[in-house]
Amino acid sequence: MIRYGLLFILLLSAAPGRAQQSAAAGSRPPLVVGLYGQGSFIIAHTPSVKHLVKSHPTGLELNVQRQTNGSEPWHGWYKYPKVGLALVYYDYHNPVLGKSYAATVYINKAFFRTARQELNFRIGTGIGIFPIRYDQETNHKNNIVSSRLNATLQTRLEYDVALAPHYGLLLGVGLNHYSNGATTKPNFGINLPTVFVGVNYHQQRPFRPLSPGPTAEPAEIGHNFLDLSTSLGFKQRNESDRRKYSVQSVSAAVGRRVNRKSNLLLGAEGFYDRSLLVQLRDTSRTGENLPDVKKAGLFVGHELLFGRLAFVSHLGFYVYNPYKSNKFYYERLGLKYHFTRQLWAAADLKVHRGAADVVELKVGVRL
Repeated sequence: MIRYGLLFILLLSAAPGRAQQSAAAGSRPPLVVGLYGQGSFIIAHTPSVKHLVKSHPTGLELNVQRQTNGSEPWHGWYKYPKVGLALVYYDYHNPVLGKSYAATVYINKAFFRTARQELNFRIGTGIGIFPIRYDQETNHKNNIVSSRLNATLQTRLEYDVALAPHYGLLLGVGLNHYSNGATTKPNFGINLPTVFVGVNYHQQRPFRPLSPGPTAEPAEIGHNFLDLSTSLGFKQRNESDRRKYSVQSVSAAVGRRVNRKSNLLLGAEGFYDRSLLVQLRDTSRTGENLPDVKKAGLFVGHELLFGRLAFVSHLGFYVYNPYKSNKFYYERLGLKYHFTRQLWAAADLKVHRGAADVVELKVGVRL
């Protein structure tokens, strides 16, 4: 999950950078700067964390957003969202948890917009730092956070109403999640429902796009492609075994660009998780024939496209699974970035029935 957040920051920050270069000949995308106060509580999503949910965390957020303005075709397809960077601070008012610091990148889409009001939905991810974490000897009660570096996922609904020509009052509700994606255990993660209030400074209000609407359809619509890729990830088996085991995969997927915003995928992949080999040896009897820990699966997938960046979601089913260490299906969420038309990289979180399995760093080619 740490690697997932790192790569996402690099990829998403590249998108507005290209927009700014393209807009150099016209109008630079306007800025929105905000400062918000936050109040939260911790969800007891498992009985094991009930002893940590009594406090009410409070926090601050400072963020900077670029308002997309039509300098790239996808801006108009998504009704001109904002792309932003936020710095988030939480005090958990609990010495077991301490404080956290995070940097997130996000996309903020307006569902309702007038000259004075906006209703937005925001989603993003990034990196969270927890100076206080689980330690078997000195802080064994902190079973929520076991590593200093974590990924954070953030969703929220925001209402911005003008107070003055360039200033707006922001009200909203959201959810913040922190986890290391099972890279280190224990890893129950923190879920923070949040209410917030703050002020936004709008460099341009009302917003005026460069172009009146979406451009022509992309030439790739209706075309098929083949993606070949390999991935590498690392995971910890349990709290008592502190070693990190590698998890590898190879995959081949056939895809089709179906419209301006979407690719559909159908693929096959193989996995080799070395932590399962150690787990199997620990639980088997001496002399017993051990099943194969390798797995193979088929998956269907969707890519939501934002220029060179894509949000990836897969649903897969194991067709070869001799050592049944998990359910027969898996999910995957991630981000993919095309450096060229052929070469791409991705960071994915593979999940079994809602529980993080491994973070996959992936490289691939499109044919």
